[in-house]
Formats: sequence, structure tokens, C-alpha cells
Amino acid sequence: MRVVLIAVVITLLCAIAVDSCLPTDLAALEAVKASLTESNLGLFNTWSGTDCCLNWYGVSCDPSTRRVVDLNLRGESEDPILSKSGQSGFMSGSIAPEICNLDSLTTLVLADWKGLSGQIPQCLTFLSSLRVLDLTGNKLSGVIPTDIGKLKMLRVLNLADNQIAGDIPASIVNLAGLMHLDLRNNKLTGGVPAGFSNMKMLSRALLSGNQLTGSIPESIGNMPRLADLDLSRNHISGSIPDSLGNMRVLSTLNLDGNAISGELPTTLLSNHGLGILNLSRNSIEGNIPDVFHGNSYFMVLDLSYNNLKGKIPGTLSSAKYIGHLDLSHNHLCGNIPMGDPFDHMDASSFTNNDCLCGNPLSTC
Repeated sequence: MRVVLIAVVITLLCAIAVDSCLPTDLAALEAVKASLTESNLGLFNTWSGTDCCLNWYGVSCDPSTRRVVDLNLRGESEDPILSKSGQSGFMSGSIAPEICNLDSLTTLVLADWKGLSGQIPQCLTFLSSLRVLDLTGNKLSGVIPTDIGKLKMLRVLNLADNQIAGDIPASIVNLAGLMHLDLRNNKLTGGVPAGFSNMKMLSRALLSGNQLTGSIPESIGNMPRLADLDLSRNHISGSIPDSLGNMRVLSTLNLDGNAISGELPTTLLSNHGLGILNLSRNSIEGNIPDVFHGNSYFMVLDLSYNNLKGKIPGTLSSAKYIGHLDLSHNHLCGNIPMGDPFDHMDASSFTNNDCLCGNPLSTC
């Protein structure tokens, strides 16, 4: 009888354990809930009971350990809850530091809630298993955690569309496995960190719409997987490194709206893989290199609002494809070449130069 009673007690204890998540995880999530307000969709109505692994919206657990591994709350998505409501989500409040007690997290997404404010908890850098950190589309302020480079497993870092200030932490270059970096539309200052090219796995570096200064590091040209580099709408100065034109997988380069000077690198315009090149609204000078060829394929080639002079290169006519071309507001002169792609260009692509003529402008 005694043995049977002990067995029953053990069974009951196991059942209770199965129907609950780790107390520390539960307490952490309850603190997160208490620090946030979301009334439009009632997402937190599902956060009740002791089993945070069961039907808690946006929470996922490891089935073997019953530890919380994913916290995914996105205010704009195709989730049925959002689709049925016919509106995007709105959440206010701040990120509770207790979130750092979820020490098995691999994914943390608190994105596109518009009203989420306060600072990014510095303790997030202790979440050693974190692979995705996405806090885009809020009103977060303060600085990027100084020790962000401790997150050795991080693959995606998205802090875009916030009000984050200060320098990009020097430690970020220690994220050797990072593949996607998006810091757009914040208030970041300082330069691109020295050693930025140490992030050899990085394929997208989106840093536009900040207040970054300094020059573009020559070493960025040594990043073998970088396909998309966006430094537009900053205060970047100096010249464009020749090394950028030697990058084999670079397909998009946006440097518009800076204070870049010097001449156009020949390697940049002759690059076989570059499809979007926007260098408008800078102080680039000299001639446009006459280096286009049969493999040149530009969906966008925008060199407007610079100090370019000389003629439009005749080799542009040999390009395989030129979609959007804008050479306006420079000091170009001479005849606009005939044939494709010039035959389908509007006058706005060539206006406000010194002495350009020919179709679609006035005859020479």
C-alpha cells in the first residue's frame, strides 16, 4: 500500500511538471507581460495558467527540456490574429530586464509595435544561444548594448526604425557568424567600426538613415558574402574605395545622400554583378568611366546631383540592360548617345547639366 501511494504521488508530481514550464521562465514571461500593454488584439489573454509552453501566443518551447526558446511577437505579419482584425498591432511599454532570465532563447522578436519604448536591456548580451534579435519598428532609445559582440551565435540583428543613438559598438565586429545586420533609420553616430570586414558571413549591411560620419573602410571590399550594402542618408565622406568594385557578390550599393567626394572607381562601373548602384546627392567629380560592357546589367544606375563632367560614356549603349538611369544635375556636356537604353529614357534623366543635347533633350 505504501509503495502504491508513493507511486501515485510521483505520478501526480510528474503530471504537474508536464503541465507547467520552468518557474524561472514563467516568472520572466509574466514580468514581460506586466511591462507591456497591448489592447487591440488581446494577445496576452492567451498568457494564462502555469504552462507557458501551451497556447501562449508567440511562445515556443523545446519539447525535451520545456524551456522557452522562441519569443516571437510581431505587430505586422500575416498571422491570422492580425489578418482577422484588419489592423496592425500597437503595443506600448518597455522591455522588462527579466526577459534576460529566458536564458535558453534562440529567437527574440518584439517588432513593429510602434509604441514600444525605453532602452534595450544590456543583459540581453548574456543570452548565449540567441540567433535572432529583431526589435525593429518601435520607439526604442538609448544605445546598442556595448557587449553585443558576446552573442557568438547571432545570425540576424535587426534594430531598424527606432530612436537608438550613440556609436555602433566596436564589439559588433566579433559577430563572426552574423548574416543580416539592419540598423536603418535610427540616430547612430560615429563611423563604421574598424574591423567591420571581420564579419565574413555578412550578406546584408543596412545602415542608412543615421548620422554616421567618417569614410568607407577599404577593407569592406574583402567581405566575400556581402551582397547588399546601404550607407545612404548619412554624413559619410571621403572617396569610394576601389575595393568595392572587386566584390564578386555585391549586387546592391546605396551610398546616396552623403558627402562622398573623389572620382568614380572604374572597377565599380565595370563590375559584372552590381545591379543597383545609387550614388546620387554626393560631391563626386571627374568623368564617368567609359567601361560598360555587354554584361553590364543595372536595374538602377543613379549618379544624379553630383559634380560629374565630360561626356556620357558611349559604352553605355553596349550594356545588356539599363532600367532606371539618372544623370541629372551634374556638369555633363555633349551629345546624348543614340540607341538603347537612351531611346526609352525621359528628359528628367538628363536635365540640369551644363550642355547636354540630343534626344530626349533639345537637338544639338
